[in-house]
Amino acid sequence: MNISALLTSAGINIAICVVLLSLYSILRKQPSNYCVYFGRRLANGRVKRYDPFWYERFVPSPSWLVRAWETNEDELLAAAGLDAVVFLRMVVFSIRLFFIAAVVCIGLVLPVNYYGQQMEHKEIHMESSDVFTIENIKESSKWLWAHCVALYVITFAACILLYFEYKTIAKMRLAYITGSASKPSHFTVLIRGIPFSPGGSYSETVTKFFTNYYASSYLSHQMVYHNGIIQRLLRDAEKMCQAIKHVSPDVSCKPGLTSCTFCGGPTPTGSFHILASEMDSVKRMELGELSLTTAEQERPVAFVFFKTRYDALVVSEVLQASNPMLWVADLAPDPHDVYWRNLRLPYRQLWIRKIATFVGAIAFMFVFLLPVAVIQGLTQLDQLSHAFPFLRGILKKKFMNQVITGYLPSVILILFLYAVPPTMMYFSTLEGCVSRSRRKRSACIKVLYFTIWNVFFVNILSGSIIRQLSVFSSVRDLPAQLAKAVPTQASFFMTYVFTSGWASLACEIVQPMALIWNLVAKLIVKNQDDSYVTLRFPYHTEIPRLLLFGLLGFTNSVLAPLILPFLLIYFSFAYLIYKNQILNVYITKYESGGQYWPIFHSTTIFSLILTQIIALGFFGLKLSTVASGFTIPLILLTLLFSEYCRQRFLPIFKKHSAQVLIDMDREDEQSGKMEERHKNLRTAYFQIQVPSQESSKAGTPCSDLESQDPEKSNQDGEDESVKGKELWNFQSSEEKEEESGQGADEVKPCSSVSPKLIELLDRT
Repeated sequence: MNISALLTSAGINIAICVVLLSLYSILRKQPSNYCVYFGRRLANGRVKRYDPFWYERFVPSPSWLVRAWETNEDELLAAAGLDAVVFLRMVVFSIRLFFIAAVVCIGLVLPVNYYGQQMEHKEIHMESSDVFTIENIKESSKWLWAHCVALYVITFAACILLYFEYKTIAKMRLAYITGSASKPSHFTVLIRGIPFSPGGSYSETVTKFFTNYYASSYLSHQMVYHNGIIQRLLRDAEKMCQAIKHVSPDVSCKPGLTSCTFCGGPTPTGSFHILASEMDSVKRMELGELSLTTAEQERPVAFVFFKTRYDALVVSEVLQASNPMLWVADLAPDPHDVYWRNLRLPYRQLWIRKIATFVGAIAFMFVFLLPVAVIQGLTQLDQLSHAFPFLRGILKKKFMNQVITGYLPSVILILFLYAVPPTMMYFSTLEGCVSRSRRKRSACIKVLYFTIWNVFFVNILSGSIIRQLSVFSSVRDLPAQLAKAVPTQASFFMTYVFTSGWASLACEIVQPMALIWNLVAKLIVKNQDDSYVTLRFPYHTEIPRLLLFGLLGFTNSVLAPLILPFLLIYFSFAYLIYKNQILNVYITKYESGGQYWPIFHSTTIFSLILTQIIALGFFGLKLSTVASGFTIPLILLTLLFSEYCRQRFLPIFKKHSAQVLIDMDREDEQSGKMEERHKNLRTAYFQIQVPSQESSKAGTPCSDLESQDPEKSNQDGEDESVKGKELWNFQSSEEKEEESGQGADEVKPCSSVSPKLIELLDRT
């Protein structure tokens, strides 16, 4: 691929980004789109919203970039949690590292590559991209020391930045644990594999076991049941209520009766009939109709509560029985993090499910080889015209040649990759993860493996097959084969950064699917009181993408450094886009406490070592024994650094510290808060919840009501445009409902369930 084709791809994507960002800065100002672009701020509490009609609503502005830039880490931590801070630290780490790499490689390596051989150079836009790679260096060149020095600088910079980031995030995780003293998960152990006792229920078995072996520390327990009829009734009632709202928006919840036209008897109006009290509704529910008994509906799973955090930690770390498949204990996830559906799965099935999902993920990866091979065929036009002679006329046209080689392959690959995250999330669900954060983290790892294999290795492999009709002959030749293949695919990777990086970020901030759905709800369904969808941040898609671009940057930094400026633009762009989305769009309902960072650290180390192995292979191909000799110690030092970090920091992310938990227990006992903690445990893991709180719908209406500012009447003398700017700002209000006007409704957490309903659920 020549530079003009590369510039064509860059120009197309720059135009797409400019159009989408300008469109976003206009769409976000429209009152009807508040629920799309400010879902988090609407759901977090009372918000004053103003709908003034002024001309700047239809003019693009960069004010959102300024707000995203000015938000510091403490504000982000308070608003979105530790996972969001860790993710943005990954982005900042990439910016710092690849800035150093760009300075070194563009200033030192790129000129050496360009003038590596005696040749007549063309104009820059007519040059082939191979001229800027290490392939342009002649054998036994003395200038290969520049590549070796650049490799050392990048490796040491990466290791130093990784160490300080790991240290800082480990401290933040410890602060996260100590700062969540009221969390019931610290006192709770999830017990699975409870043995069946013919003479009693699972609940009685749990009571006997823990009163016998943990009498001094055992507090109580709560069994896990089939969701059963009650959960389905609640879900159906929620769906019916939403359906009635959509069909008849004017329906009210006020009771009323009118006389029938024909018989004169009372007839219900078009409104809901409210029962006199919840007690009456519960009395009318016959327990015999539910046909539920405790013995039939209990699952061999229980949340066991202990008096102190340290007691729960000890139980979770100790083997409870001689049979490891029975009385399996783990620290319980947070109540909002529990994935109740998988708690019903028998523990003995989990190992089979893990093997099955692993095999399924591998099979899916191999099925994906076919579209990747087709995509690589588009980058090899000589072989493509040989195989399909009827395309020669089209391929001779310069613009079509540039579009097909520089833009089309990466676009097709991205379209195929859209099917990967939901498939991997489904596999992670089948595995049996008992927490939502663990399921998303498992899906993140699967998507990461899939992306690195199919986007990096398979593209290199298929390109080699198309050019040479051969595959790697042996493991010993692997570094040399990779060294040959990576520079030839550098142009494809650069176009992939444009399409999957720049353009995808622009699509992320516009939220096209949510925007279309909101438009359909407003114009077609005529829904005046529709509930907007509150989204969770897609860590399982964005972290693998971030790490893939890091891998491309590492492996191409020394061999084809022209990719580094484009990557640096992507990471800088991503920092502002993701921060804006985290602050305004995505809701944090559960989190892992920074456990995504070890994934990032391990993958970065893998990328470093792979880069060093590829450089070692190329130094061997270029017959540079000095450069090869200096690269081998660098690989060993990187492995030692990785092992040190694994021993020093990784246990903090895997287990809780007994010292920290004991200090928290002593502090609660001295302050008298321990009894309050124990009282909250009873209702913390309540299984039956209101469906709207479990689902992604927050239930806050996306209406077009205006909220009048009390001070607006005192500003009549000001300029209209100045007033419009002031009115446009979203202002979080801590005042009471009557003081905030007709703002957006507040989304309240699931309130405590009535004692009568709890009694009913216990009996059933």
